[in-house]
Amino acid sequence: MTPQELLAIVAVIALVRVVLSLRPVVAGSSGRSSAIAREFLDPFIIAGLAAWVLITFVARTYYIPTASMVPTLQIHDVLLVDKFEYRFHEPNHGDIVVFPPPVPTTDDFIKRVIGRPGDRLEVRSGTVYMNSVAQSEPYVAEKPQYDLQIRDYGIYVKELGGDWTKLDSTSANVPPKSAWTAPDRIPPNCFMMFGDNRNNSEDSHIWGFAQDTGRFASGARAGERAGFTGRAFLIFWPFSQARVL
Repeated sequence: MTPQELLAIVAVIALVRVVLSLRPVVAGSSGRSSAIAREFLDPFIIAGLAAWVLITFVARTYYIPTASMVPTLQIHDVLLVDKFEYRFHEPNHGDIVVFPPPVPTTDDFIKRVIGRPGDRLEVRSGTVYMNSVAQSEPYVAEKPQYDLQIRDYGIYVKELGGDWTKLDSTSANVPPKSAWTAPDRIPPNCFMMFGDNRNNSEDSHIWGFAQDTGRFASGARAGERAGFTGRAFLIFWPFSQARVL
């Protein structure tokens, strides 16, 4: 349930509460309608408003619909997402983040932070190199069947057996040259996001950078507001898989 849907339900209950309170008191009834409204509806309204505050500003649940984060997250897992933490700092390397992607969709995506602003990043022979250091990634399902380089103010990808192709700014979020601080470093406010299931994940090697603030610089959602919804920190359903991430 989205915060907007929850708020709509609370508004309907509040409207019923007002209607019952304004009904004329019938002789001999002792105002039972108002008493019923206070006894049964007020707690729902208070609880609903409290839940709205929590899922809007603090934490909310997130359902996993795809296999892009296998083996870390399975289809049908339900997570708790901290919406408060990133008000104070940027996402860290390795964080599992929920965010609106730079592609046309009404759904948030969930991926892992692989590169942050200022990082030099490369995928070579199935291994991620960050700032020239090979990364240990025990959470990856299998090594990616593509190479990737950030160079010449762009993202270049080479599929297995193919040639290097630069991501097109008409379909991928890649800021213009003026927004970069160096031709081979991730630009400010931009993040490289990969799924743990590298060969079955629609992620930054397809649609470019995610952004923690501002508006998407290019691609299908250019000009739309960007940001991060929050950090996934707990699997709480199914109970057999419950654990802190």
